[in-house]
Amino acid sequence: MEVKLWNDKREREMYDNFAELYAIIKATEKLEKAYVRDIISPQEYEVECQKLIAHFKTLATTLKETVPNIERFADTYKMDCPAAINRLVVSGVPATVEHRGAAAASASTSATIVAECVQNFITAMDSLKLNMVAVDQLHPLLSDLYGSLNKLSYLPPDFEGKTKMKEWIAKLSKMGAADELTEQQSRQLHFDLDSSYNSFMAALPSAGT
Repeated sequence: MEVKLWNDKREREMYDNFAELYAIIKATEKLEKAYVRDIISPQEYEVECQKLIAHFKTLATTLKETVPNIERFADTYKMDCPAAINRLVVSGVPATVEHRGAAAASASTSATIVAECVQNFITAMDSLKLNMVAVDQLHPLLSDLYGSLNKLSYLPPDFEGKTKMKEWIAKLSKMGAADELTEQQSRQLHFDLDSSYNSFMAALPSAGT
């Protein structure tokens, strides 16, 4: 006897989206484990992880009304995927971006990386001034900034710019792509960027070559 899970086209589409979300979470969990076990290269991991994160954010926006909480969705369907939840919901960027650090710094000169950081700081702050406050506008800018800061090995893990950007990326990752920051959130983000930029510039004299 055939059992129908849906009564109309709308319900069918909802369950199809649930299946897609389930698949993305499972695929991300497997990808994280493959990266940790050194089964795939960091380059392959980063490309595939960015694709999964992008697909996840688009789908999460579509399912915002029916799946307001991804962790609860995972619990409901008995998904034991802590690494995927951390990557998709909490972090929002590939592990290679989070932990790039000294290895990336040695691949290019400090001066080039410093210039990249400065450019990313200014781009992010200018975007806020132009009222670009949607998640899909800000998330890539803050991810680029966070990644460039992680390339400088002399900046400690608890450096203000790193911790603040990581917090904002995590916050944006829990929102839909089309969601926008409130005026208060926008002002706070600009304040955090400005404060982090000043701390970054103050740290430059102690940088190695």
